Order: sequence, then C-alpha cells, then structure tokens
Amino acid sequence: MSSPGEFYKSLPPISKAFGTLCFVTTVLVQFSLLSPVDIALLHNEAFFKFQVWRFITNFFFLGVFSFSFAIQLLFVARYGVQLEKDSFNGRTADFLWMMIFGALSLLVLSTVPLLRIFFLGSSMVFMLIYIWSREYHNTKISIYGIFQMKAFYFPWAMLALNVIFGNSIIPDLLGLLVGHLYYFLAILHPLSGGKNILATPLWVHKLVARFHLDTPTVAAPFHTTTAARSISRPTTSGTSSRPTTSGTSGAFTGRSYRLNS
Repeated sequence: MSSPGEFYKSLPPISKAFGTLCFVTTVLVQFSLLSPVDIALLHNEAFFKFQVWRFITNFFFLGVFSFSFAIQLLFVARYGVQLEKDSFNGRTADFLWMMIFGALSLLVLSTVPLLRIFFLGSSMVFMLIYIWSREYHNTKISIYGIFQMKAFYFPWAMLALNVIFGNSIIPDLLGLLVGHLYYFLAILHPLSGGKNILATPLWVHKLVARFHLDTPTVAAPFHTTTAARSISRPTTSGTSSRPTTSGTSGAFTGRSYRLNS
C-alpha cells in the first residue's frame, strides 16, 4: 500500500494541479489569509475594473472545509485522475484542452443572469464527473453503500440528491451542460462522421511540451473498450478524427466504487 506522498506523486499532472490549487485556496481562505471576495467571479470588477484574475481564480475555490469540499476533492482524485490516466492515456495536451474548453464555456454560460454564480470550481468538477460517466457508463458504482447504479446515471443521481437536500443545482447543471457539449463535439460528432472541431490546438501541445507535462503512454488495460479509447485517440489541430468503432462500447466494466470509502 503506497504512502500519501507516493500516491500524490503518482497523480497525472493536470488533475494534480487542479486538485492542489483547490486545496491550497481553501486552506488560505479557511485561515483568513485570502478573502473569497477577492477571487470570486464578479463580472463588473472583472470586465470594467480589469481584475482579470477573477476569470481564473474562481475555479479554485470549492468552499470552506466541509464534507462537500472533501467529496469534491475525492471526485477529482478518482474520476478526474482515471480520465487523465486511462481515457487520455499519454494525451496530457488533450486533457488540458478539455479543461480549458470547459472553463471557457462555463465563463460564457455564467454571463446568463439565471446561471450566474461566483465560483465555477464545483461546475468544473461536475463536468469531469459527467464525462467520466459517459466514458465508463457500464461501471457499477455505489452511493454511500445504499444505491447501486451504472455510472451513466451517476450525474443525474447527484442532481436529484441536491434537489432532495435543498442545495442549488445551478453549479451541477452548468457542469452537466458543458460536459455534454464537450462530449458531443469531441466524441459523438466525429463518431457519426463529422469533423472534429475540438481538435487540440498546437499552442496547447507546445505549452505541455514547454513544461514537460506529458506523461509516457502506457498499455491500456485489456478490458478497455472502444468508447474509452475513442476519447484518447491522437488528434492534431485542424484535422478531423474518426475513432474506429466496433461492436462494443463503454469502458472498465465490472468495477464498483463507494463514494464514502
């Protein structure tokens, strides 16, 4: 069994960076070293007072230390890491581009008055959950050891739980919309014969190479199926990608996860 330090070092770079920034930001806020007001997505200050850092910093605050905060970090460590390690195996630039596309899309949606929230970190986490649920839709998961379902229904179950507990569903709804938009444009549309309009730009590849973030490609597990491999198929800017299809779909079937384990 690996130590916490070894586990942290084994994490892929983008998920590790996102989770670390979220944790550090929460620690700074918790000890009153940073005010949430200074990093919140306040559109007037961001647009008219040129406080442009707000477009970035709002993604790294998941709330103060709480059960909800811990669960969201767990989601990043489990679902974000699995996506980056398996579906985006050796494709760090593609995973980073997915995160950038998600962030930009969330910023655009947040300008709609009914969808306006001050922090989009939870929405980004939910986007990862949604994309994971589509890639590994046959995986069996257990919620608190009570409900068991296929991963495909997991995002909808989370939305339902928020309604039951009286929480706002806007952050999760934003993540769901953006996650579906990405999955449709990057996976479903090319699979149907369309052009891959979300091919990773060259500048993202250069950024990853500049900071030596790319991880070596490792052999995919024998039970990885076509749908999971499709999202990690190499793409280049300006070209279309048509993943090879077969009679199978989904990925990593047969595993079970407990959210409270």
